[in-house]
Amino acid sequence: MLDWYDTVFELIDMRSFSNLWYWIALAVVWSTSSHFVLGVPWDLVQRARRQGGEAEADLHDMVRVNVNRILYIADQAGLWLIGIVFFTLTSLAIIGFWYGSEFSQAVFLLAAPMSLVLGLGVRCARGIRAADGDGLYGRMHRHRFTTQVIGMLSIFVTAMWGMWQNLSIGAI
Repeated sequence: MLDWYDTVFELIDMRSFSNLWYWIALAVVWSTSSHFVLGVPWDLVQRARRQGGEAEADLHDMVRVNVNRILYIADQAGLWLIGIVFFTLTSLAIIGFWYGSEFSQAVFLLAAPMSLVLGLGVRCARGIRAADGDGLYGRMHRHRFTTQVIGMLSIFVTAMWGMWQNLSIGAI
């Protein structure tokens, strides 16, 4: 029984930065967040820009629904969500970087930039509602580009920190 237990924990390495699944999850999170702009698939935005007509009407409908949903959540529970997110991020940072928990470091390096993207998404949704659809393509393109830049910086910082951790632990 002990051999099975050891085999499972070798396969599922609890050290996050040396675990292939963490890096796969990091790539999936950032590719998904840059593909869905305010919950709208980017291929729909491109198709609406190229073809117009029904595709453009579908885009406007989907953006309207998602903007209303995002702003409803932000208006109703925004302060509570901000408090919970900051408490969680602060706890992860303290446990991870002060007390040395690699798992907390990994989750923090994934969650902190995503919380920034979510905040920018709320800001973008407010801008789209205020502009009443004018400049929709430009706003969505800027939000996607900003998300991609944050994602690239996040992956770079996470990779550097992960390599540092793996080299430091390997040297012990």
